[in-house]
Amino acid sequence: MTRPNLAEIADGVFAYVQPDGGWCLNNAGVILSAEDTTVIDTAATESRARALRAAIGTVTDVRPRTIVNTHSHGDHTFGNFVFGPDTEIIAHELGRAEAIENGLALQNLWPGVEWGDVVLKPATTTFSERLVLHRDGRRIELLHFGTAHTTNDVVVWLPEERVLFSGDIALSGCTPFVLMGSVSASLAVLERLSELPAETVVCGHGPVTGPEVLDANARYLRWLQGIAADAIAAGHTPLEAAPKTDLGEFAGLLDSERLVANLHRAFAEHRGAAPGVPLDVAGIFGEMVAHHGGLPVCHA
Repeated sequence: MTRPNLAEIADGVFAYVQPDGGWCLNNAGVILSAEDTTVIDTAATESRARALRAAIGTVTDVRPRTIVNTHSHGDHTFGNFVFGPDTEIIAHELGRAEAIENGLALQNLWPGVEWGDVVLKPATTTFSERLVLHRDGRRIELLHFGTAHTTNDVVVWLPEERVLFSGDIALSGCTPFVLMGSVSASLAVLERLSELPAETVVCGHGPVTGPEVLDANARYLRWLQGIAADAIAAGHTPLEAAPKTDLGEFAGLLDSERLVANLHRAFAEHRGAAPGVPLDVAGIFGEMVAHHGGLPVCHA
């Protein structure tokens, strides 16, 4: 497996990329200042979180005192605990609640992964729409534009550097995943993000890219809505429709089995469900496994 890479993308701003970006191989961010190091997301396993912390130590002697979680999923939050008991952890208010509710359940999906001795550490500070951090004159904006990948997504926007950390609202080279969020609301949030004058986008998974990734994710979601409408008209279920679907321009994206889960969300919304309304995640994951022909590979 390719080793994670910590790369400076602006003065004192780093992207920590875990190739290849598939299941549970998320990205993180690091923002340096004289008195604090701010970390954006951690990692899924104890060993990967400790590797992230070690990598941060190669570029600064200032230990992290602030963590921002872009959403509640364990691949972005399980590593919070390795940064010490007095670290401030910031998330959306729904993200804290969901992290506590879900606990370590993600580990049950891939029992073969060496998760380590993960200790759940949810947010200590929460907000609803907007929070601004000031670090050595650097403005760090934490923004919640509504339901997208989940109900509790937070993006990190650095207006001076024009760097956007999108979390899993936008993925680079990976199939979008809206099972616990919304297709229609994701499109609205992506439109809001496209209004930011970003030059660099660090997605939740996949290579660092530019703002064009926002349109790429939106194209997939609009295509998904069309596939769902046709499948409903034909009387097909998501599991029946998925193998009949020509992925077209999206065939090269990682984790294409997510189509089944995404269709479940698109079907629900087509029939009038509100964005983010809970679906049967465990059952739908089982359908993804069936469509894939086995458990999707997770290299966490």
